[in-house]
Amino acid sequence: MTSPDKTSIKVAILDLYAGHPNQGMRCFQEILDRYRKDNQLDLSYQVFDVRGNNQFPGIDFDIYIGSGGPGSPLESEGSEWENNYFTLIDQIQKHNDSDHPQKKHVLFVCHSFQLMCRHYGLGTVNQRHSPSFGILPVHQTETGYQDPVFAGLPDPFYAVDSRSWQVIQPNYERLAELGATLLAIEKERPNVEYERCLMAIRFSEYFIGTQFHPEADPEGMRLRLLEPDKKEETIAEHGEHKYYEMLERLNDPDKLLLTQNTMIPNFLNQAILTFQEI
Repeated sequence: MTSPDKTSIKVAILDLYAGHPNQGMRCFQEILDRYRKDNQLDLSYQVFDVRGNNQFPGIDFDIYIGSGGPGSPLESEGSEWENNYFTLIDQIQKHNDSDHPQKKHVLFVCHSFQLMCRHYGLGTVNQRHSPSFGILPVHQTETGYQDPVFAGLPDPFYAVDSRSWQVIQPNYERLAELGATLLAIEKERPNVEYERCLMAIRFSEYFIGTQFHPEADPEGMRLRLLEPDKKEETIAEHGEHKYYEMLERLNDPDKLLLTQNTMIPNFLNQAILTFQEI
């Protein structure tokens, strides 16, 4: 990508981890640092502690990234930070609906994705029968094949899935009403009765969300998988063979590393292309 005419690009990272230890914030920042260097851009970012300190950016940023985070995406309904969060999102949406030529792109990951699905009424948000954690296949829909954010990814592609909560039972009428499209879905499991989780939705031309973690890298995932509680949790859900298979996948350049090097850079490319078109 060539440098856009816009002199600087500002990214706001909305931290929803509420102070809990995580690998996600490091990964987001490293991806942005690498993208800035690779494309020789004047790109800066700022982190806002949304849940912990009720910190929010204005709408003077160009790109927004909402992180994952712990806990229930239902219990925060009506809280001060969540009201402020949706006020910001609605302001960005209003800006994008206006005649302003420079649109603002937003990526919603995991907890942020679940909040948006609840906010828009796009499906049922509920707690899983047991936590899901690991490097798992993500299957694209027909619409997903055509989405530029997934360009360069195989079907299925592999990503980190880390959730106790999920979105199921898509409301297709509401999706159509908003012009939203389902891009990816959980793998089919014919041996169990549970419904397939929604894994990615394009909410609008400028808003996209994923249940999985496109920012995750092998280094951070290895640390998590080796934690005793995560090892036990993963084996309980997927079996010992799958657990060690996940550890092996960390070294496969066509699995987790490919997703990390592809999806968020594609998202940034699409966002920055709008600056070039002005």
